[in-house]
Amino acid sequence: MASDGMNKKYLKIALLSALVLAACGKKAEEKKIAAAATPVTVAQATLRTVELLEESVGNLESLADPQISAEVQGRVLQVLVVAGSEVKAGQVLAVMDAQDVTLMRQSAQAESGRAAALSVNQGASLERMKQLRAKNFISQAALDDAVAQDAAAQQQLLATRAQLALAERNVGKTRILSPVDGRVEKQIVSPGQFVKVGDPLFQLVTTKKLRARLPFPEDRVNAIKPGMEVRLSSTATVDKLAGKIDEVRPMVGSSRAFDAFVTINNPGTWKPGATVSGSVVLGLHRDAVMVPDLSVVLRPAGDVVYVVQGNKVAQRVVQAGAKQNGMVEILAGVNKGETVVVDGASFLTDQALVAVSK
Repeated sequence: MASDGMNKKYLKIALLSALVLAACGKKAEEKKIAAAATPVTVAQATLRTVELLEESVGNLESLADPQISAEVQGRVLQVLVVAGSEVKAGQVLAVMDAQDVTLMRQSAQAESGRAAALSVNQGASLERMKQLRAKNFISQAALDDAVAQDAAAQQQLLATRAQLALAERNVGKTRILSPVDGRVEKQIVSPGQFVKVGDPLFQLVTTKKLRARLPFPEDRVNAIKPGMEVRLSSTATVDKLAGKIDEVRPMVGSSRAFDAFVTINNPGTWKPGATVSGSVVLGLHRDAVMVPDLSVVLRPAGDVVYVVQGNKVAQRVVQAGAKQNGMVEILAGVNKGETVVVDGASFLTDQALVAVSK
């Protein structure tokens, strides 16, 4: 009986030892598999509405860039703005010596006064001639001559008054005013400089309304049309604007590309000449299968995505579509809800072991 008890005891010990050895072997195998697995992060393929965008980088233009020129000749006494100055319509940009035009105005005033006196005198003379003709003391020819002289005096008065108005207007032109709200692009004139009529003084650019010029390749000419929505951003400001294409125009020169133009109201922070990025909304894809753009990697077979199946991955050749906000549309190859590798995808091959990071 004692011998049977000892045998059972040894049998239990043997079984326990076998179980321990098996467990140790399993753990060793698991450790071996874990060591061979590539650590990855994953995401699920989801359905979203994706915008089809055509992007371009262009520049901002002023809708008007008037050149301010001298309208009277004279010496420039003061220049009140410099290149880069923001100006308002009616603001004084420079002041010219008004002495010469003031003397011309005084001369025109004197000439106008003389013509007015002659006109009054000629009118009184005509009235006397009419009375004499009524009494038949003078001939009709004499009266006709008096009428002609009175008309000539009236015309002379009108001419001198016009000359006076012009002289007074020229006095005002010695103050150089901005015709628009905008910015001084170039200061051409300097204090003390003598300028003649027509000499350029300043170059302005308007900033209230701007136009974005966006170049596109020839193959997009049938896709981009006036009226399409455009989202704009500029490196010069954090503000983002939206507008619509006003005009599509072929580029000048040998290139067969074209420009799209978008007119915008300037919030005050956008500058003519700055770089502008534009995204034209061509349309929408609803219920599009989307995955992170890091999930799509290039292989000899083409664009592929690695779908997680247990502790391994299956390589899927995919057809990629539009990209938006760090996601890429999958037109074929992956279904909604499937788990795809994100970080670590570039290190994988088909059926590779993976360890998903929590």
